[in-house]
Amino acid sequence: MRLVESPWLSRFERYLSAERQLAAHTVRNYLFELNRAALFLDEQLSLHCWQQVTREHLQQFIARLHRQGLSARSLALSLSAIKQFGEYLLLHNHIEQNPAKTLSAPKQNKPLPKNMDLDAVGHLLEIDVSDPLAARDKAMMELFYSSGLRLAELAALDIADINFDGKLVKVMGKGSKQRIVPIGEVAMSAVQHWLSLRNYQACPDDALFLSQQGKRLSHRSIQARLKKWGNEQALSVPVHPHKLRHSFATHMLESSGDLRAVQELLGHANLSTTQIYTSLDFQHLAQVYDGAHPRAKKSKD
Repeated sequence: MRLVESPWLSRFERYLSAERQLAAHTVRNYLFELNRAALFLDEQLSLHCWQQVTREHLQQFIARLHRQGLSARSLALSLSAIKQFGEYLLLHNHIEQNPAKTLSAPKQNKPLPKNMDLDAVGHLLEIDVSDPLAARDKAMMELFYSSGLRLAELAALDIADINFDGKLVKVMGKGSKQRIVPIGEVAMSAVQHWLSLRNYQACPDDALFLSQQGKRLSHRSIQARLKKWGNEQALSVPVHPHKLRHSFATHMLESSGDLRAVQELLGHANLSTTQIYTSLDFQHLAQVYDGAHPRAKKSKD
């Protein structure tokens, strides 16, 4: 019996629908991938029953899909379907071991958020700060963009963390690692303006940013306020803390070209994280290397 006509595929379909109660489109996707695999194994490798299929055979199938240009996400879906089908056959004693069990799908690249250009950032921050809440929100957004802070870092700030004379902010980053980051003149002015209005509320601690109830502003509230201002300023992209942090990193790197400095400012432990985070052009890095390293090129003897 040909693999593509195997009754096990029909049984597996019923199992997914009735017992696991997966959505109809998920079942269709799994069956599509399994039929595609079965067709390849049957026609290209002359395998006529599932007991004949080995890990190497499945590797050939995945490699073929990869050569055809399927995305990492599609390859992961195909391999997931095959793995689960193998476990089903194993459970029902149709095979002695799952040949797909130790196979791994290619890593999927996480899409990076698009940064905002200078005009978009400038437009976002052009808001009327006569209202205390608006003054608070402007100070938060200016600080995100000025110093490249993470959401959790900004939310945890106390007034004592701001060095007004030195224009610096003390940040507690990931892994409880502390760093000192500069604050730009515009951001410092916005923070000082907010603090001049902050006393209209009482707060039990030294939190820099407060809610209307006088409590430290929550992560969710900060995200909601940035989203609100993005909508009110009619920006074409949603505004959130990470987008401002990403914009800070990108604009700093474009202007300075100093990857190490940007790494320190962002609080990244590894330089590779900064390279990915800022979508760095590695061709540019190669050009810098060729122009700077004394042994980058062979001497002309």
